[in-house]
Amino acid sequence: MKLSELLGYAAAFLTTTSFVPQVLHTWKTRRASGVSLGMVSLFTLGVALWLAYGITLGAWPVIAANAITLALALVLLAMKLRF
Repeated sequence: MKLSELLGYAAAFLTTTSFVPQVLHTWKTRRASGVSLGMVSLFTLGVALWLAYGITLGAWPVIAANAITLALALVLLAMKLRF
């Protein structure tokens, strides 16, 4: 594995897992008042575009990270709309 791929996977792991505490906190408290609907909507769209970009390049670190982050962002967006 190349150094660039290792860096990509490390960055992907850190940025993706950094999103988990917000999702868990929102789920546990059933409150999303501290989350901006505009931010989570734009973030979700941006992640979807990064995923599409990764797919077009065949860049697996980008694809893996953004597929997982997109799932988390969609869950957070759904909770924001529900709570």
